[in-house]
Amino acid sequence: MANMSAKITDRTSGFGGRCVLALESRRAAEIATLIGNFGGRAMVAPATREVPSSKSEEVRQFVTALLENKIDLAIFLTGVGTRALVRAGEAFCPREQLVAALGRVRVLARGPKPVAALRELGIPIAWTVPEPNTWREILQVLDSNGVALEKQRIAVQEYGIPSRELLDGLRQRGAEVMTIHVYDWALPEDLTPLRNAIQAAVEGRVDFVLFTAAVQVHHMLQVAEEMGLRESLVSALRNVRIASIGPVTSEALAEYELKASLEPSHPKMGFLVKEASELV
Repeated sequence: MANMSAKITDRTSGFGGRCVLALESRRAAEIATLIGNFGGRAMVAPATREVPSSKSEEVRQFVTALLENKIDLAIFLTGVGTRALVRAGEAFCPREQLVAALGRVRVLARGPKPVAALRELGIPIAWTVPEPNTWREILQVLDSNGVALEKQRIAVQEYGIPSRELLDGLRQRGAEVMTIHVYDWALPEDLTPLRNAIQAAVEGRVDFVLFTAAVQVHHMLQVAEEMGLRESLVSALRNVRIASIGPVTSEALAEYELKASLEPSHPKMGFLVKEASELV
């Protein structure tokens, strides 16, 4: 992947000096650098902010059930959420005890980030989910491995907007599902960059938009609506190249009758930027 970080100095290469809008928050500096490396003028307007969930009762119930050996399978969807859940669980039992209890449960990790977090904690992983790491692949992994879910107690570490399709799929297979919500997506405290980006898009000053999460789509349109520019923004986005990190984000775009020009060959930020630059 060394070629992804190689700087492009010829502005006729890659994005060719065009304006590339990204809505990334946590990795804003990184995506700005990548866009520049591939010849683009980066406009980064964070669209989300992670905030701790107020649902601490869910964490308490999870820890209690875990210590009482009442959980048969734990599904971890994000690395941030995995770490946050363990931290939140420390309010109800020592970390060592919590980690030891998780080590006795079958664990499924949705993708590389929860895998890394679980390995840091020393928690064995029974199954990992292949790309593009959506709810569909989670259910396929369980089905293809013949995992019986009837009357099984499954804990799902959620993040942001709940994955209704995953929860419904588990329940349709007879599972009893416990959800643990450890953080939510909120709008940034300072909306100025996002508002400026929306205005720029409406005025035709944006050539590409890169979405790395479905919630970015919803938040961008929410703020546009508050500005009285929702329809104008949707119209403008139909005239730019949109790159979506994967199927879930593309489904969010479709809710607004928008279509991604690209989903990268791997649902990773580096591939997203590189392959978007090849759309020129």
